[in-house]
Amino acid sequence: MKNIFDLEIQNSNVEGKIVTGFERLSQVFKVLLWEKAKKYDLSPIQIQILIFIKYHSKNKSTVSYLAKEFNLTKATVSDTIKILEHKQYISKEIQPDDSRSYTVALTPKGLEMVLLIEDFTDPLYDIVASTSKNDKLILWRTISSLLQQLNHLQIINLQNTCSNCHYYSEENKAKYCQLMNIKLESNDIRIDCSDHKPTIWTQIV
Repeated sequence: MKNIFDLEIQNSNVEGKIVTGFERLSQVFKVLLWEKAKKYDLSPIQIQILIFIKYHSKNKSTVSYLAKEFNLTKATVSDTIKILEHKQYISKEIQPDDSRSYTVALTPKGLEMVLLIEDFTDPLYDIVASTSKNDKLILWRTISSLLQQLNHLQIINLQNTCSNCHYYSEENKAKYCQLMNIKLESNDIRIDCSDHKPTIWTQIV
């Protein structure tokens, strides 16, 4: 058993310290989100969904997609959307071929709110921006590798990342994007790409 909360285990190896560090970093986002949430009478997930809707295409602004994106149940997402609609931050667009299916979009009031809340990550961004280019590349390689492994273990969802994209390929350990026709360096790998096209395997899953 690798209990990192046991201080003897945590402090006796670097793996324990690193995992504990991740746990502390996860708290950072909770704190930053809650600061905005309390200020603007929103919940953290309401903030995340509003921001997501602003920067993603309409076909991704559905209950099913949002549930996968944020690792939530459809019921939880539906309840969140109802609250945001009641607050007049979003509006629903019912699909003509299925009255039970809809997409959501920001209202002008919702867009104004996003402009007030989307900077919640600024303190962390500023710290990362102040580090050296080499340190940032090393950090990104480590983070992207961890995310891919967690995705393969089905602990998290990475719906629009390079590795599960139709345009992605590997040859002799080199990675390529067939859409942009380039070899992908570490800093080119994306977590969320607007040009992403799911692989057949991803679509089936």
